[in-house]
Amino acid sequence: MNWEKKILCIGAGYVGGPTMSVIADRCPQYKVTVVDINADRIAAWNSAQLPIYEPGLEQVVERARGRNLFFSTDIDAGIAEANIIFVSVNTPTKTFGHGAGYASDLQYLEKTARHILAVSEEPKIVVEKSTLPVRTAEAMQRILDSNDKGIHFEILSNPEFLAEGTAINDLENPDRVLIGASETPEGQAALQEVIDIYANWVPRDRILTTNVWSSELSKLTANAFLAQRVSSINAVSAICEATGANVDEVAFAIGQDSRIGPKFLKASVGFGGSCFKKDILNLVYLCRHFNLPEAAEYWEWVVRMNEWQKHRFTKRILTTMFNSIAGKRIAVFGFAFKADTGDTRETPALTVVRDLLDEHALPVITDPQAIPEAKNDLADVLDLVEFTEDPYESVKGAHAIVICTEWQHFKELDYQKIYDSMEKPAFIFDGRNILDHQKLYEIGFEVTPVGKAGYSRL
Repeated sequence: MNWEKKILCIGAGYVGGPTMSVIADRCPQYKVTVVDINADRIAAWNSAQLPIYEPGLEQVVERARGRNLFFSTDIDAGIAEANIIFVSVNTPTKTFGHGAGYASDLQYLEKTARHILAVSEEPKIVVEKSTLPVRTAEAMQRILDSNDKGIHFEILSNPEFLAEGTAINDLENPDRVLIGASETPEGQAALQEVIDIYANWVPRDRILTTNVWSSELSKLTANAFLAQRVSSINAVSAICEATGANVDEVAFAIGQDSRIGPKFLKASVGFGGSCFKKDILNLVYLCRHFNLPEAAEYWEWVVRMNEWQKHRFTKRILTTMFNSIAGKRIAVFGFAFKADTGDTRETPALTVVRDLLDEHALPVITDPQAIPEAKNDLADVLDLVEFTEDPYESVKGAHAIVICTEWQHFKELDYQKIYDSMEKPAFIFDGRNILDHQKLYEIGFEVTPVGKAGYSRL
């Protein structure tokens, strides 16, 4: 078939797989190939059991897979035939050397650039899709320009703004698509090539264009601003608990101010996921690199506030349960970092469970999607933790329920049945404020929400 474009994505993870699936679904005139060195992951993409859970993803893949969407481990073949290559490899926070704990580990990105260079025999457009430090494109350009084949590579930045659990809707109906390119004639021509992809379904006024550096920094800054709002409202939640104010009422009141708005003002046990913490720490590293210590300290406190909130939540569990939870069975409702995903990266639930274990409690984890990842995250203490997909099983003989993930499923459970099967007094610690606390109290529970007065007879 004479494809209008041949698009390759290197990296079949949470960003690459869904993004390319939607592009293929919306652009049947393009051939879209996703490659990865992980053979098991590619096999899963080619099966009925996809490697990630995302509402709507299965239907999108089914429509396009085998038609114009292909998953493969043959990276060389994919590079050789592609006109446009999206790079969506992992860029975790460094755990070693200079910048450890803050800077991004770019070794996978550099290896990918060198792989593209080694295989390519004709010009390519290379698009950064991974979340990257500012001016990473410059490093990629230097690697790709080091060739003696006379091949020109144009590097663009096209960061993702996906929220796990709503990624397909975010791709199909984005607030904006951001593309950064150099201001040279070649850069602008490449920019138009990528604009043309998204213009198949995204209104042109939502496709924003900048220079490469602005695009790279916009991704880090967007996540930093969102995380800062979460940490800010969580700091307020502590004041609410101390004064008798209600954090939901405070958030609603300030959210009505059009300059602030209501989004990301939901108090909770804390934020998680692969992006917020990593991107803020990257921003801290950049501030320090450019000798901006006050700015670095400001952004670092957003992360520190989030860690404080998680530990504060578990400390409240301890103090509410008579300062002793040793030997007590505690049902942990949810291990994914948020609802509608099986992703557990930086999940607050991990901190909560480990804090419970430090107090010699007996955690029982229930989650509809994240049990396999939970077992990986707690591999060192598997003999101390129980796992079940059935929440009714988890609460049998339990002294408390701790809600860490806002799954809709947890809102719809029969809490009278749950109460009847628990030890008394039966406690609920709602780390996401998703339940009807008054109704639970009327059933007989001792209820402790976040940022609000508790419901207690004790």
